[in-house]
Amino acid sequence: MTNSKIEWTESTWNPVTGCTKVSEGCRHCYAESFARRLQGMGVEKYRDGFRLTCHPDALQEPFRWKKPRVVFVNSMSDLFHKDIPLDYIQKVFSVMRQNPHHVFQVLTKRADVLRYYDSEGWLTWPHNVWMGVTVENADNVGRIELLRQTGAKVKFLSCEPLLSALPDLNLTGIDWVIVGGESGRGARQMKEEWVLDIREKCLAANVPFFFKQWGGVNKKAAGRLLEGKVYDGSPMELVGGERLL
Repeated sequence: MTNSKIEWTESTWNPVTGCTKVSEGCRHCYAESFARRLQGMGVEKYRDGFRLTCHPDALQEPFRWKKPRVVFVNSMSDLFHKDIPLDYIQKVFSVMRQNPHHVFQVLTKRADVLRYYDSEGWLTWPHNVWMGVTVENADNVGRIELLRQTGAKVKFLSCEPLLSALPDLNLTGIDWVIVGGESGRGARQMKEEWVLDIREKCLAANVPFFFKQWGGVNKKAAGRLLEGKVYDGSPMELVGGERLL
């Protein structure tokens, strides 16, 4: 576990590292670049760079965390990658279920795999697991319906990097929306009107809205103000500011 600079979480936990690209949002994958850097530094966990690798020893980590925290699971991978054994995914879910004092945020671009495993009854959904899908452009809004069909107690969307408008965004059954622009070298531009449209849809549907960043080559300089305001919406709001536990 490491403390995280990602604005919408507190910590990261990586029982799996490495991945492969599946859609446009993967083109400038931050995790791939970071993994290569860690490999070059000689970090043992990344000796294989960005090759998909399960780390069974990491499954014990949450049992050692005493203070409740919000944890982004697999920030350096995708838990629903087709090459991750189902029984390993079930072990990750078991660990999350046995640590109910933490909130675990799981995010995938492989909503088809997620939905299939759920439909077969192979996943159980404790109250402290928030399940999300990435929706980076209009081509991938179908992931939302697949998420909606799962038994996850809290469902969220990460529209990051936001690469197009999402005019057909349907927020029925969705509990949280994160929006952010792409950052780093070669970052693709995110238009303000795309963000404002999503914000208005969230307000209309009473869905918490989180604006993470404008992105760009220098994301710190671009900041995260939207029309002069910081948006830090969270599913925590749904229960009067208390953790959804």
